[in-house]
Amino acid sequence: MAKVKVLNISGKEVSELDLPDEIFANDRYDHLLHEVVRYSQANRRAGTSAAKTRSQVRGGGKKMYKQKGTGRARHGGSRAPQFRGGGVAHGPQVRSYAFKINKKVRSAALKGALSRRGQAAQVVVFDSLELETIKTRPVADLLRKLSIKSALFVLPESDETFSRSARNIPHVKVLTEQGLNVEDVLRHSHLCLTTATVDKLRERFEG
Repeated sequence: MAKVKVLNISGKEVSELDLPDEIFANDRYDHLLHEVVRYSQANRRAGTSAAKTRSQVRGGGKKMYKQKGTGRARHGGSRAPQFRGGGVAHGPQVRSYAFKINKKVRSAALKGALSRRGQAAQVVVFDSLELETIKTRPVADLLRKLSIKSALFVLPESDETFSRSARNIPHVKVLTEQGLNVEDVLRHSHLCLTTATVDKLRERFEG
């Protein structure tokens, strides 16, 4: 197990903690990261873009001119795709882009994402992230002291005081342990946890 320093809210070291290798030093699941990120992005796509076909465009029911004798091509109406104002051939239609991935695959990919941060020494552990009042300055000062420009804070449970204190800081996001996902872990350069969050992750993956 890798040892990491445990810091307080002021950025001072208070103790040490062993991070479980199965969660933070496991590179067996790197091949799943792309698939799971694609899964989460596809599930968020609205799929509402659509173009009208010739049967949906208003007007054009009357035959433009007689079938024979004009020397021109045969047309049944003015709403064919080749005419201005006509329908669109093979245009986008309302659809769902979502697809399914097994829960075990998603769990394994999350281990892979956490391990990337653990192996790169980009996991920061705090004893607690509780603030007395909603104020951005303490969080901004903490990140500045640790030279962190992009951080994902993962709390053991919802904390509105800390979440609202950090929400105006660029490239910083706050999640609960239950909302932890591969995409957000990979998007932020540092993973900031509490000792309680590490315990919950251990229970989550070992349970």
